[in-house]
Amino acid sequence: MQLKFGAATDPGLVRARNEDRLIADSDLGLFAVIDGMGGHTGGELASATIAEAMTTFIRDTAADSDKTWPGGLDPGLSALANRLQVAIRSANRLLATRAKTNAALDGSGATMAAALFDEGDLAVSNVGDCRAYLLREGKLSQLTRDHSVVAEQVALGLIDSEAARTHPLRHVVTRAVSGQAGMPIDILELKMESGDRLILCSDGIHGVLTDNEIAVIVGAREPSLDQACLTIIEAVNARGGPDNATAVIVEAV
Repeated sequence: MQLKFGAATDPGLVRARNEDRLIADSDLGLFAVIDGMGGHTGGELASATIAEAMTTFIRDTAADSDKTWPGGLDPGLSALANRLQVAIRSANRLLATRAKTNAALDGSGATMAAALFDEGDLAVSNVGDCRAYLLREGKLSQLTRDHSVVAEQVALGLIDSEAARTHPLRHVVTRAVSGQAGMPIDILELKMESGDRLILCSDGIHGVLTDNEIAVIVGAREPSLDQACLTIIEAVNARGGPDNATAVIVEAV
C-alpha cells in the first residue's frame, strides 16, 4: 500500500503568529498536527520541539522497532503503536528538559494528533483536542476523543454536541504535551483500505467547520490533497479565521 498526502497550515485572520506545526513524512510514515500553547514564542517553540523529537525518534527506530528506551514496551500494543506512543513520550521529555534552560518554554505545551503507518497498518494517537478523522466510502468517522472540558460534558450528557460548538469553555483542554510526567496517551490501531483518507486537524478547523462540511471538502476529490487542505483553510478563513488552522490528509492507494 502506498500513501499520498497533502498538508497546509495558516495563522488565520486573528492570531499574530502561527503556533501550529505539522509533520508529513511519507518515507517515515509519520504524520501529525501539533497545536502549540503558551503565548508569545512559547507555543511556537513547544510545537517545534515536539515535531523535532517525534521525527527524530521515529527515524532512529525505523530499522529497530524494539528501540523504545527509556519508555519501555506496552505488551498490549503492537510494535507500530509502541513506536508512536514512545515518540510522543520522548517529545514530552524533551520539552521538559528544554524548559529548564529556556524561560520561553515555561508553561508552554501543545495538543496534537498523530498517525504512524506501516504498509496497511495504522496507529493513531492524540493528546488534547486536535483530531483524527477517517473518510471511508464517503462516511466520515472521528477516530480520536477530545480531551477537553466540553468533551467531558458532552460525554456525561450535560450538553449536546451543538451546544459544545459555542460553549465558552470549548477551548479549555484537560490534557496536553507539556513536559509533565505521567501524561496519558490514547492509542488506536486499525487497518487502512485502498481509498481511505485520514484527516488530521487542529481545533482551528474542527471548531469552525462541522464534520459534515469537512467530509464534503475531503470527499470532493480536489485536484490534489494539498488543494483539499487549502480549501479547508479557505473555508475556515471565510468564517473569520479565528485561530491557527492546520490540516493533513493522507490517502491509502
